[in-house]
Amino acid sequence: MTRGMFVCVCAFTFAALLVAAPQARSADYPNRPIRLVVPYPPGGGTDVAARRLGEEMGKALGQRIVVENVGGAGGLLGMQQVGRAEPNGYTLVLGLTAQFAVNPSLFQNLPYDPVNDYEPIALLAAAPYILVVNPDLPVRSVKDLIELARKQTDKLSYASAGNGSGAHLSAELLKGLAGIDMVHVPYKGAGAAYTDLLAGRVPLMFSTYAPIAGHLAAGKLRAIAVSTQQRAPGLNDVPAISETLPGYRSDVWYVLAAPAGAPKDIVARLNAEALTALKSPAIAKQFADDLVQAIGSRPDEVKPFIVSEIAKWGDVVKKSGAHIQ
Repeated sequence: MTRGMFVCVCAFTFAALLVAAPQARSADYPNRPIRLVVPYPPGGGTDVAARRLGEEMGKALGQRIVVENVGGAGGLLGMQQVGRAEPNGYTLVLGLTAQFAVNPSLFQNLPYDPVNDYEPIALLAAAPYILVVNPDLPVRSVKDLIELARKQTDKLSYASAGNGSGAHLSAELLKGLAGIDMVHVPYKGAGAAYTDLLAGRVPLMFSTYAPIAGHLAAGKLRAIAVSTQQRAPGLNDVPAISETLPGYRSDVWYVLAAPAGAPKDIVARLNAEALTALKSPAIAKQFADDLVQAIGSRPDEVKPFIVSEIAKWGDVVKKSGAHIQ
């Protein structure tokens, strides 16, 4: 064999190995624990959902899924870590509307690209915000609220957990579609906002369900609408805002994703196991308790959805004037 032929054979063999290596890795996937990043501190609803999802998926995959909480900066730190991780299926993220759709408009220098830095696995679920009022406020429907807002010369105020939060932007979307004005009162966290809402110092707020369920049952707060397009299972007597304002939708949705470039067969397997896990009794019960509705989707359906949500919330953020340095 001539030296030239030897070089050619070696080059061909090396190229073949490069092609075969990812396939070999995919074939025995997973052969070690998988890291699932939650871009929030431990103990919240997203953390609980991630741990139950990881437990169910881990059983089927034959490997532990280890949840790692990387909170702070609106989820930027956790998203950035996953976006820069090796795309081998061993690092995943469970992100929400905020990380994938709101942050691109809210932050001036976002350290990750929600569309191009990730390989979506599935749109898992969505949960409503509940529009609640202090019982002293004389409104029992969205129509009542709109009429009151138009009559009052001293504008109605509404609370939120902070500038650019889901509660803030849900109210801004309502204002825009209804053609009304209300004064935003941002708090440094939801706890202080709930305290003033219950005391009547601020009359209304958008909230996720779990923190206010007890107050609703005790009659300390009144739910007048949900933010999803349809009524929420488990709260069927509360209308959707869209019944009064067609087209209104503001929900917290959950996306499971890997770093961009993750092998397609691994993404497909993770998608299948995630959709199966959504049907498990443990996750079904948690979702029912928190008014979360399972969705499930193909991987190729997620990115167009994220792109449309970025455009939608970008418009709302711009009109609200919200921004974070």
